[in-house]
Amino acid sequence: MKRIVILGCGESGMGAARLAKQNGYDVFVSEFGEISESKKELLQSEEISFEEKGHSKALILNADIIIKSPGISPRIPLLLEASEKGIEIIDELEFAYGFSKGKVIAITGTNGKTTTTSMIYHVMESAGMNVGVAGNIGQSWASQLLDSDHDWWVIECSSFQIEGMKSFRPHIGILTNITADHLDRYEYDLDKYIAAKFGLFKNQTEDDFAIFLKGDENSDKGRATSSISSGILEVSNNENTEAFVRGDILEFNLSLQAWQLEVNQIPVPGEHNQLNALFTGLACQLAGLSPQEIKEGISSFHGIEHRMEKVRVLDGVAFVNDSKGTNVDATSYALRSYDQPLIWIAGGVDKGNDYSSITGLVEKQVKGLICLGKDNQKLKSAFGDIVADIRETQAMTQAVNWGQEIGTDGDVVLLSPACASFDLFKNYEDRGHQFVEAVNQLKPKTLA
Repeated sequence: MKRIVILGCGESGMGAARLAKQNGYDVFVSEFGEISESKKELLQSEEISFEEKGHSKALILNADIIIKSPGISPRIPLLLEASEKGIEIIDELEFAYGFSKGKVIAITGTNGKTTTTSMIYHVMESAGMNVGVAGNIGQSWASQLLDSDHDWWVIECSSFQIEGMKSFRPHIGILTNITADHLDRYEYDLDKYIAAKFGLFKNQTEDDFAIFLKGDENSDKGRATSSISSGILEVSNNENTEAFVRGDILEFNLSLQAWQLEVNQIPVPGEHNQLNALFTGLACQLAGLSPQEIKEGISSFHGIEHRMEKVRVLDGVAFVNDSKGTNVDATSYALRSYDQPLIWIAGGVDKGNDYSSITGLVEKQVKGLICLGKDNQKLKSAFGDIVADIRETQAMTQAVNWGQEIGTDGDVVLLSPACASFDLFKNYEDRGHQFVEAVNQLKPKTLA
């Protein structure tokens, strides 16, 4: 009986542990922090051994396979020692892949991957296909496979998850874009981050497809240095490719069948969502859907939580939750989506941010900047000379109250942090939920 050690008892770790146990492995779960009581009860009920508040080297290094949490770097000493001993180190997605017979559409990218994943899944599910969604979104793939498989899986893949892939092979792989992000994980070397993203395509064959954004500098760089065996397709916002934007029309030119989608048929705003729709249209057509089915699916898609989510309009001021905007490029898309004056709530854990690319946008549109983080010096230095009203807080309620105070009829209060959330919040979802709660507690301004 092979021994599997699970490092980390989060969503992916729990799913992998239970799937491994169900399939006859000797399973041990090791969590550096605390394990919740509900998870302990589940592990005990399924006779899965575990430890918490630390990793016991002797109990980990006798594994045949280690399945690590995506958040754990493969370069920590414990895993380097395991690698030297010849222990296979993989990720939950790699493990789950071996237990599914479904075809995979896998999406990665610095920005747009969650929306594109959700949009593809929505279109396929709306058309009646037997499809599931997993990866860096929602319930883990492994835990879903405990009960049932699907003909198709739409999988969102972070670079961290791709690092642990050995045999994972998507039939359709999508790279939305690459901008500097998570550089603290990659020794502040952008080339290493690019290489991690391109690991998604390493096992594809000539029967598979890879879809890229033409003209994206770092994607182009990765393509030039990677060996890709699959059929390559491109989307663009201004060039004649397999799918592109022409004025107010999205053009799809696959040899299967050419068709069009009007921009006003996309319910979610912004140029970035036009690109997401291009990726979605190509992937769904390759998966066998008709243009009409794709059009109907896209037109009924209304976005995802924490990404350009309109929470409320109060006294003419719109409050928008873009907590998933965790890097500068994502926030750039959000800022460009509005013509109105903005009160921008930003800040958190800096990941090597360069704000120079959005200076012009901020100068043009932002009337107030509310810094929500423990260390806001970089934000203040970047925008101190161009935004007249800059405030600091470590409390979401205060940030939202200030947004209401500064905002006037027609303005937008936009939470788009451009940073990770871990200084003040559990994760970006926690940050977004606190924003929504604070907004919903606001009262109308007292009339003069």
